[in-house]
Amino acid sequence: MTKELNVGIVGTKFMGKAHSNAWKKAPLFFDTPAKPVLKVACGRQEASLKSFAEQWGWQETETDWKKLVSRPDIDIIDIALPQQLHYEVALAAAREGKHIFCEKPLAMTSRQAEEMLKVCEENKVVHYLNHNYRRTPAVALAKRMIEDGKIGRIFHWRCAYQQDWIVDPAFPLTWQLRQETAQAGPQWDLNSHAVDLAHFLIGEVATVSALTSHFITERPLADETTSGNLKAESSGTEKGKVTVEDAALMMVQFENGAIGSFEATRFATGKKNGLTFEIYGSKGSLLFDLERMNELKFYDNQEADDLKGFRTILATESSHPYMEHWWPAGHIIGYEHSFVHAVADFVTAITEQKSIEPNFADGLKIIKVLEAGLQSANQKQQVSL
Repeated sequence: MTKELNVGIVGTKFMGKAHSNAWKKAPLFFDTPAKPVLKVACGRQEASLKSFAEQWGWQETETDWKKLVSRPDIDIIDIALPQQLHYEVALAAAREGKHIFCEKPLAMTSRQAEEMLKVCEENKVVHYLNHNYRRTPAVALAKRMIEDGKIGRIFHWRCAYQQDWIVDPAFPLTWQLRQETAQAGPQWDLNSHAVDLAHFLIGEVATVSALTSHFITERPLADETTSGNLKAESSGTEKGKVTVEDAALMMVQFENGAIGSFEATRFATGKKNGLTFEIYGSKGSLLFDLERMNELKFYDNQEADDLKGFRTILATESSHPYMEHWWPAGHIIGYEHSFVHAVADFVTAITEQKSIEPNFADGLKIIKVLEAGLQSANQKQQVSL
């Protein structure tokens, strides 16, 4: 008989939907050693919570997350909340011995992240931080190619995460634009993904030099009941101050000697979710664009001169990471599949009593880089980690 793992999710918006889909799909496509059961969905608004639970197949609902995490029949707590709420929920869940699947960025400060990691380790729970882009097949293939020495010694990392959803000055002051609820702007939200990818593919960061910019300093107050999926309506004509940066640039040196750059902005007009990275090495180069997420571009410097050039690898063969579980070659997959891969790996880690990456230790390292970037921008000097 297949073991079951009861899941309780806290959060029912954008990430709540993405996570719910993954919990449902993972055992259908992957031979997971245990079956996740969508047991309890938790949210503040009873009407929308009920609708969410019915649509996604959650068996029960709860409006008090503290009651949820204390239930003895719950094995996993899925934290699909904004970052300012991760700390308290994660600590409570870990102390109750629940395994934790948590959205990024991990926390508001490195001090919070350190405590979250410590409590998880003390209570021997499996903790996972959902930087899901690691589990895009093309990115996982890039990792394998780097480990196999295909691009040799790495010299350069160049990464940009670009969106445009707040270019309009009439866009309201949502929680993402206030320091007390978001900690920072794209430096926190977007660069957390970028730094995780750099740690995964290149190595850890040694020094950071950064600058940030503010383009629009006041916005109409938001009607929070309409906020979701990066959309919102204003509550009237009253305005409030934007207290996070609109764009951030970091230059770094990695511990292995490579140098890199990170650009994060919500003012890249025309870019909806443009995450790109370029890796240049002694034997070759790799290029990736999330908006063409099934493709990886590879330049092989070992080729004959008359054959050299960037070529596109369509990462849909059964030999590519995760793809044997999906469709025939050439049949592309999408954004939501990276969440399914994460759930499948997470369930396996729990049943095999192993750790999974990225976890809260990785999240702590990421936040230290992000904090160093903000410190560098404020002090206008290089910061060493």
